[in-house]
Amino acid sequence: MKWLLPFFCGLGASILSAWGVGGGTLLLLIMTLFLGVDQRTAQGINLLFFLPTAAAALVFHWKNGFLDKPTLKRAVPWAIVFALGGAWTATAVDVELLRRPFGVYLLASGISLLWPRKKEPKEPPENDSKKKL
Repeated sequence: MKWLLPFFCGLGASILSAWGVGGGTLLLLIMTLFLGVDQRTAQGINLLFFLPTAAAALVFHWKNGFLDKPTLKRAVPWAIVFALGGAWTATAVDVELLRRPFGVYLLASGISLLWPRKKEPKEPPENDSKKKL
């Protein structure tokens, strides 16, 4: 029966995530505040669940022509550098020192969701495979 609370927490976070709420952020809060999981462990679990989702999204965006290749070529090297730097920082710095900035980030992230910016809809780029039909 110990699995019941984590199961329902994950189920609830996944449902909210499907509605557009940051499910990973919710899972981090649930794991650290209510389930007693260490912050580093919770972040690792969150990353393990995020990677397959991100990989699938990348494949579908690539397939449908929604990736701007020049931007992607410029962004990927920097993303790798900063991901490695963040991973090193997370393991090198004391957890207690990371809690406060992470809490500020979560608070700012939550507040920004209360007042979303309105954007004009953009037309998706034309897919080369559709042109051939």
